[in-house]
Amino acid sequence: MWAIALGIIIMIIALATGNGLRNEIRSKITGFGGHIQILNYQPNPTYEQDPITIGDSLLLTIQNLEGVTHIQKIARKAGIIKQQELFEGAILKGVDSTFNWQFFESYLQEGNSLNLSGKTYNDSVIISQNLANKLSLQLHDKFSMYFVRELPKPPLLRYFHVAGIYKTDFEEIDNNYLLGDLKHVLRLNRWEKDQAGNLEIYLSDEDLMLEKTLAIRAILPFEYDALTARQLNEQLFQWLDLFDLNILIVLIIMIVVATINMSIALLILILERTQMIGILKALGSYDLSIRKIFLLSAANLIAKGLLWGNIIGIGLCLLQQYFGLIKLDPSTYYVSEVSIDLNLFHLILLNAGTVLICLASLVLPSFVITRISPVKAIRFD
Repeated sequence: MWAIALGIIIMIIALATGNGLRNEIRSKITGFGGHIQILNYQPNPTYEQDPITIGDSLLLTIQNLEGVTHIQKIARKAGIIKQQELFEGAILKGVDSTFNWQFFESYLQEGNSLNLSGKTYNDSVIISQNLANKLSLQLHDKFSMYFVRELPKPPLLRYFHVAGIYKTDFEEIDNNYLLGDLKHVLRLNRWEKDQAGNLEIYLSDEDLMLEKTLAIRAILPFEYDALTARQLNEQLFQWLDLFDLNILIVLIIMIVVATINMSIALLILILERTQMIGILKALGSYDLSIRKIFLLSAANLIAKGLLWGNIIGIGLCLLQQYFGLIKLDPSTYYVSEVSIDLNLFHLILLNAGTVLICLASLVLPSFVITRISPVKAIRFD
């Protein structure tokens, strides 16, 4: 019973932590950059963007596609932050009033989101905790930022003040980006008001990414391209795919161990009840009816093991989910603690699969009963 329970505990934890960590990292990638991005086609993308201009009619067509929930304009501009004697390279991500703050508000450590509804430039920015620590910046501090131009033009100098500090634990974001007013980036790049660096598109279901990307690409001008979050972060998504393989290996190992344990347990039950089997056969019982007795007894053990395994496994996952007892290194795993994703469908499937496989594996050992002779079994000691 405890062998079954231990196997279920390990499988539940492996499934919940693997899916939780994968989903948390994927949500950070898509939350910061959208599920799909429309940008000017660049064979070798850099932080310096070429502008795109999407007309209202085309924008409305994309917005009306089934599954598209939000579209926002953004533009990036690389620069160097200077704070007293400290320097740090960073990327100013310009956003406007259409920006969806839902993702960032959950990671804000201090301050508030930006109010970008005005017609004038907003000098407020939201900076990451990592950049703030490196530059000794705090909430409401002012700093300068230099933007390089083509020689012989001197760098452009702009002043900003810290309106918020965020921390996603995703180093590629935290070490590079600060959020500011899109109008600043447009002015720095000398772009028109209707231009942007790229469009970020959010979907109701990330499984639709490839389908919607192909649909959007078909209606875009030839010089523009639509790329999924996976295409923009291919190596990271390939690493996340390994989670599925790891989970599958753990599940297979645990089911094999549980199957072997139950088979051995049934054989032991049969050996301990050899005399009883002989007496039942002598009284006229059929092999099938005797086998059913032992299979039901084994099923009872499986049920008890599943019950305790689910109670302990789900309980441990809930403790981690609400209290974050186990911490991780963000520089390696992109999260600061083990994430949990308890999916009811997965739990039902896991338990049902375990029951079916274990019961199926008990059929063969139960055939031992058919080879027991009543005469020898009654004398068996």
